[in-house]
Amino acid sequence: MSLIDRAKNIIMRPKQEWPVIDTEPATVAGLYTGYIIPLSAIPVIASLIGWSVFGLSIPFLGTIRPAIGSLVGNAVVRYVLGLIAVYVLALIIDALAPSFGGTKSTIQALKVSAYSYTAAWVFGILAIIPALAIVAGLLSLYCLYLLYTGLPVLMKSPPEKALGYTVVVIIAAIILFIVVGVVVNALGFGVGAMGAGALPH
Repeated sequence: MSLIDRAKNIIMRPKQEWPVIDTEPATVAGLYTGYIIPLSAIPVIASLIGWSVFGLSIPFLGTIRPAIGSLVGNAVVRYVLGLIAVYVLALIIDALAPSFGGTKSTIQALKVSAYSYTAAWVFGILAIIPALAIVAGLLSLYCLYLLYTGLPVLMKSPPEKALGYTVVVIIAAIILFIVVGVVVNALGFGVGAMGAGALPH
């Protein structure tokens, strides 16, 4: 199945697509090269283009455009850490499986992690217009539903435990997101650093 078809199917009809994904043979390398690496680049590239070309219009201040060096550095760091975060989340999903009556499987957990992220990656294209970033963020909440529907199918957790499993994984994902943000800022590529090089036009 092509990347586009898979992304479309997991967003449009996840309950039908998860059982298909469940039976597919996969490898970590295959999931990364065939799905995670290209799709996760969408919001990063869109954001880079959006901020460098359009900037953000602020009343009475004009259009803010961060320095290109800060933008590129931020994009690279976010992209790399994002790739790592997908795998770390998979390890968390796998480790938690027995606690919710599921079956441990690193590759199945990586499938859940990767395909659940699909909505955030696809809707991230809206970041090409910085003012729409908040809309992209709201649409990305659909990832939570994808996670909820995928966990019981791929990790073999009883349906009645799917909600609890999902909530715990979401908490772990939030912590992971915060850690990534802290690392980005610590490396000097956070929003503050971008803003420091921004000038109204």
